[in-house]
Amino acid sequence: MYIPPLSNIVQAVPRAMVTGHIPLENTKFILNGAGVAGLFGGEEAVASIALVHVFQGRKWFGWYSSPGSYIMGMRFSQLASSAVPSLYRNKGEHIRTDLASLFEYHGRKGPKFRAVHSGTTFQETGHLAALFMKECIDRGATRIKGRETQPISVTIANLGHVPCHHESPTLYKRRAPFYAGVPILVSIGTCAACGWCEDWFSFAVILFGMIVSGMSCLVIGFGTFRFTHPEPAPGSPPGDGILGCDEGVVLLKGKEGAVNAVTRGRFSLLFEHEDARWSVTLIRVCSVALVIQAIAQLILIPQSSSFGQLMFVVSVAVSWLYNLWLWSTDKEKVQRDLLMKVIREPRLIKYILGTRTSMVIFVLLALDMDDPEDVINFLLPPNTRAWQIWKAAVIKRLRSHEKLKFDASDWDDSSLLEGERQMLETLFKDAQDAYEGFEQYREQILPCSKLQ
Repeated sequence: MYIPPLSNIVQAVPRAMVTGHIPLENTKFILNGAGVAGLFGGEEAVASIALVHVFQGRKWFGWYSSPGSYIMGMRFSQLASSAVPSLYRNKGEHIRTDLASLFEYHGRKGPKFRAVHSGTTFQETGHLAALFMKECIDRGATRIKGRETQPISVTIANLGHVPCHHESPTLYKRRAPFYAGVPILVSIGTCAACGWCEDWFSFAVILFGMIVSGMSCLVIGFGTFRFTHPEPAPGSPPGDGILGCDEGVVLLKGKEGAVNAVTRGRFSLLFEHEDARWSVTLIRVCSVALVIQAIAQLILIPQSSSFGQLMFVVSVAVSWLYNLWLWSTDKEKVQRDLLMKVIREPRLIKYILGTRTSMVIFVLLALDMDDPEDVINFLLPPNTRAWQIWKAAVIKRLRSHEKLKFDASDWDDSSLLEGERQMLETLFKDAQDAYEGFEQYREQILPCSKLQ
């Protein structure tokens, strides 16, 4: 007895439930799941484009049939919409785009910053400040002896180099672009196989995908990956300041321009052209082409033979594996490395203090200021009677550059309750522990300290 295949039964049951005339019931046009394969892998494809400016020569190796073209098309549209004119002295008009819309190289909020000389306070800084803070948090630290409640780190960053107002970071020299030869060869091979079998639907879709992907890499690659930061006003005081978050604080020491590079710098993508808006038009054309590629895959691949569909799936699968490998790259670490190259690998020294009080004293000693009152009130807002006595004693010694040594006469105040005296004694001991720890490493932190 003949038993029909299960697939035929599954397809026949729904059709048997439909009565009456069905539009297009005699057409040979079909849709199946093979064309959907090219719609997946959008985030991985975006990652491969995002590294065009990081890996040297990557822009020349995008000629393969990449999946995820619909997501890519949407991201390119966002990139074009973010474009704004940017004028540079003696260089005419350029177009600057927001990398956050495509590459996630901008958009994170950084910690609070306080300039100790000018008193300027930023409630939040930019993406690069957040990256620099993360770089400092990941560094190894020296622990300072003393009481511990909630340890907090202090990183001293000596920013000796002032970057130019705008410059292009050094690109990585790695083999990643040459590994793209694998998906390129597979795409060429599967496209040729489809042409040899005269499966023109699959042939056209794979070929069109190779062209669109390659052109998209070139268009983005011809942009200039640029770092910019505001130029300080002439005669600006030193830019020393405190960058802080819950995990710790970073003491930025250097000229105003060097500190600005961390707190107010940004990465952007600059397109230079006689008619700069032509570059935006090219990005929009790529956006439309990528969406058309996704639609073509969805409609044309089901019309091809089983062999053509297999070739298409093989081409996008190999391309997806390559994109996935690029996507696995630690993009945050890449950005941090680029930033460190821009500011020329500043000397970072990190210490761990046991309490916030000892941290504040350590920071004040590292700043070596003549009048630390504003900074101490910024870092320690509490203003009770006990705190006022403690702050007054500390500020007096710091102003006269005396050693931070304390005894019972400093906390034995009859106007205080017993609990307040005990707390005050603890605070003075924290300050003395921080001072002793600072003295141990003073030559590393502050070779020319004014302390007597």
